[in-house]
Amino acid sequence: MALNLEWFRTFKTIYETGSLTATAQQLYISQPGVSLHLNSLETYVGYKLFDRAARKMVPTERAKMLYNYILEALNRLELAEEHFFRSSDTHKPSVSIGMCLETYQFTLEQYISSLPFNVSIKFGDYLDMQHDLDHGLLDLIVTPQKGSQANIEYVPFSKERIVLVSGGKQDSKEFRQRLEEKDLEGAENWLKEQTWYSTAADMENLRRFWHLNFSRHPDFRPNYIVPNKCSIVRCMSGSKGFAVIPDFLCRQELQTGQLKLVWEGKNTIENTLYFGKRKKTMFAKEIGMIEGFFMEQAVMA
Repeated sequence: MALNLEWFRTFKTIYETGSLTATAQQLYISQPGVSLHLNSLETYVGYKLFDRAARKMVPTERAKMLYNYILEALNRLELAEEHFFRSSDTHKPSVSIGMCLETYQFTLEQYISSLPFNVSIKFGDYLDMQHDLDHGLLDLIVTPQKGSQANIEYVPFSKERIVLVSGGKQDSKEFRQRLEEKDLEGAENWLKEQTWYSTAADMENLRRFWHLNFSRHPDFRPNYIVPNKCSIVRCMSGSKGFAVIPDFLCRQELQTGQLKLVWEGKNTIENTLYFGKRKKTMFAKEIGMIEGFFMEQAVMA
């Protein structure tokens, strides 16, 4: 386990306030996050630092020794932080949010510079995000997957449909003709001969779409493996090629004709998107503002 200097800042604040709640408020982090910092530090140093008494965190003898040892160094670091990073943002709360990169780029990125609080965005696996939310490392997640954690509530706010799209210059007449003739095998073989785009990190949408509509896994490799789904949209706009992506990511391009909606599938794939958040949070106002941006985009859809 690597040492995190934030653990010492949290430890110092708990020592001085005697309260996890007061520490969370002073450091603008969640109370579960405070507990996680303390537990991590106790694991790292190998001994207990506080006795949990009623409404009071009582430092052990080891904690008193540690506090006296690190106090001067921490004070100097905090003075340096104040000197070199002084700004009007000093007392802004900081909210940590987890979502996929494409959701961030399409929905939240345009609002970031106008937010009256600090924001940290994490991209990654949805299960990891649920774990981090439950342990206080994230304050809000946007996810198509619900967990079963008792501390977290999942609120549905929108839906996404996984569809087959093509570049605006792509001719798909033969594919549509074979669909009309109910020649699914011929339609599948024709698609496999075309140019395909996908991402290295996520081919799940393509596999699910293919299995539901052709009853088998795709046995071909996409021609172009690009960093993310937004890159797929940009690469295919006004060009040729095929991809299976969520419809909300290419709404504008479909309206302008830069991309074409080729097929929703005989068996459609529709995911519900959820806000995941802890039932008790000190950032309800900030989270509500973030949720409002997503709801606005959902209404526009």
